[in-house]
Order: sequence, then C-alpha cells, then structure tokens
Amino acid sequence: MRRTLLQSLIAWKNTNKRKPILIDGARQTGKTYLLQNLFGKEFANTLRVDFLENPEFKKAFDGSLTPHDILMNIEIMTGQRFHPKTDLLILDEIGECERAATSLKYFAEKAPTYFVAASGSNVGLLGTFPVGKVEQYDLRPMTYREFLYASEESALIEAFEAQVHSAVAHTRLLDNLTDYYFTGGMPEAVAAWYRYKSISILEGMEKVREIHSNLLQGYRRDFGKYSDKVDALLIESVFTGIPAQLSAVMDQSVKRFKFKNTYKHKSRYSDFENAIRWLICCRLALANFPVEGMPRTPLAAYKKKNMVKLFLFDVGLLNHMLGTGYREIKQKSYEYKGYIAENFVQQELAAIGFDPGYSWNDARAEVEFIIANDKGEIAPIEVKSGKRTRAKSLQSYISKCGPKKTFKLTGTQGSPASEQTNIVMPLYYAMYIPQRW
Repeated sequence: MRRTLLQSLIAWKNTNKRKPILIDGARQTGKTYLLQNLFGKEFANTLRVDFLENPEFKKAFDGSLTPHDILMNIEIMTGQRFHPKTDLLILDEIGECERAATSLKYFAEKAPTYFVAASGSNVGLLGTFPVGKVEQYDLRPMTYREFLYASEESALIEAFEAQVHSAVAHTRLLDNLTDYYFTGGMPEAVAAWYRYKSISILEGMEKVREIHSNLLQGYRRDFGKYSDKVDALLIESVFTGIPAQLSAVMDQSVKRFKFKNTYKHKSRYSDFENAIRWLICCRLALANFPVEGMPRTPLAAYKKKNMVKLFLFDVGLLNHMLGTGYREIKQKSYEYKGYIAENFVQQELAAIGFDPGYSWNDARAEVEFIIANDKGEIAPIEVKSGKRTRAKSLQSYISKCGPKKTFKLTGTQGSPASEQTNIVMPLYYAMYIPQRW
C-alpha cells in the first residue's frame, strides 16, 4: 500500500533535529503498517512497542521519563538493542499509556536527534497531551488517489496526477470512483478488493462486505471500552444516525444533524454534545458547520456548534451501513444519491487539511462547502453527483457574496483549463481544488 503521508515522514527523518512524530487516526486506517512496513524501510532497524497488544510495556514508563531510562527499560523488556543514530522507535497505540504520551515531551527536549514515532486511535481522548512537543499528523482512510495507487494501473495513475480531461480518462476514473464508493479507503478492504476482483467480482464484493462488517463490530466494541463517562449507547446512536440522516436527503444538500428521534428521551444538542465530540476525536465522524449570511474569515469564528452536519469518516463503511450493494452503486439511477458524493468530498477535503468543513446557507439556498485560503479569500464548492450541473444555490452565493472564484464538482469532464473563475471539475479531482485556486 502506498500512502502519501510517507513523504512527510521521510522529510522529517532527513532533518538534523526533530520532535517526535504522533500519528492520529481511526482504528485500522493503517498507522502501524505505515510506520513499520513503509517508513521502517528507511532505517537499519525498528523497535516497536504496542501498548494495546502488550500492556506490560507500560511498566517501562512507570519511573523516570528521561529518554535514556525509558529506552533502557524497553531494551530489557524486548531483548532488542536500540541505536539512536540508525533505528526507529515506534510507540504504538500510545493512547493506552498516558505516561508514554507525556514522555514525548522529554524526547523532544532531551533527545531531538532520536527517531521516535508514536501512533494511536484514541489520541484525542487523552487527558494529557504534549502540546507543541510533537509533529502531529492524521492518517485517514485511503484517499481516492491512494485507492488508485493500489490498483497499480500506471497509465491511469499518471492521467489522474496530470489531471487529464480526455473522455477515455474520464470514463475510467469515474468508474473507479464508484468502485471507491463501494470499497472505501480502509486499507484491508482496498487490498481485498484488488486481490479478489480480478478473480471474481462477486468474491471481491463478498470479501469487502465481510471486512466492513468486522470493522464496524470492532468500532462498536470500542464505544464501550473507551467511552469512559460518555454513554456508549448514546455514542452508537449518533454513529448509526449519521448514515440514516444522510440517506434521508434525496436531491438536496445534506442537512444539519437532527437530534430528535436519535435517542429516546433526548432531543437537544446538549444531550449529544459529548457523544459527537467523542466520535470526532476518534476520527469516526467528520464535522461540517453551516455558515449563514456573508461568510468571513476565520470561518471558525462564525460557526455554531449546535448547528452541525455529520459525515461518516469512510464512504465505503457508509454504504455498508446503508446496505447499498455494488450493483446499485454502479447503476446510473444511483446519481440521485448526492449525499454519497458529499461524503466523499468532505473526506477528500479533510485529507488535505480542510477539517472541520464549512458550508453556506441563506434562506433556501445551500452550498455544500466553502473553503478559505491564507489570503482570507473564501470560495464556494457546489457538489453535483451526476451530469446535471445546474446550481441555483451557487448562483445565489455569487450574487450575494461576490466570490473571486467558484468551484463545481460534478460527474462530467469539467470546464476547460482556460476557465479561471467559475471552474467545473470532475468529482474525482476534488483534492486538486487548492491547485486551481
């Protein structure tokens, strides 16, 4: 599996002094594989400590938190030597050991030449965190680009990276996008899809469904294991409610999350606030905040936390929870399900740094996404899942807000490269919007 984050990790390795790396992300997004199997190739050896697999390793952090003492304890417990100039230390599932998380501060201050990388699926729930002492990254499900990488179709990958707009490339890339809608970006599901579909599409479909089912069971177990003071059943009701509420949208934009009927005897945002925060901190939900009227930067200053849209963190798991089959996704009649395209775009934007997301509404007009650049400019992004590209809401935004540039993501080939103001792009090029800005 090829992950784009690897290049950032290699750049980190090549600096003279460095803070420890901390990779956050939902369970099973490939954090361990990235650090040990991909990044680990850049080192003479790797020394990995997994606090979930072997809680005994917590004892290595019971006393002194100086790097020398910690490493001595780990070497004794593993029987493996660690050479700071050539080896990588991996502290896996660090959320299981808060003192290990605290120790990252001392690695940053006392051993800035050491190669230390930590990862965890519940980092956002830690009671203490070494603010400013780590270089933090989020590893999300594989993006559409990484999904294409896994196909190993070099010509198609080159066409995608060059943003080719030919009819041939468009047909293939759109077809692969609907495969991605079904498979999603969880590495195990992606690997199974490419392994089995060449033998039998039916077998590939079955393997992916089985993996999705197992993943969801694991997440539900985590609700009870890590929820602490938050009601696990409340968390599950919100998590399950995301697909249910998204699927209620047919030909309009996704609406804000409604709390009525989500859980018995609870109907206000305050009842669900901790559960929503828990899901967002564990990277299982993506938040999008509607902004009303004339949007200004910073967008975060104008959000209302009780007015939030919730998307699922992986479009493949979304379709699995809805019971949507592969054949249905591939049918043209599927185009009306614009919320799938919105969920996809939210994922792609989050993967390139636009997290949380923001949208715009004014009276009856709604634009699915608005993003801001470092110049303080705001651009609207309209999402159309099919070939129908008329966008009344976008026209309303243009007349009321006067943006310098607008974007529309559709199921078409898009506008020519000469268009520099009102840009239409294929859905699968969502991650390239900043380049056209």
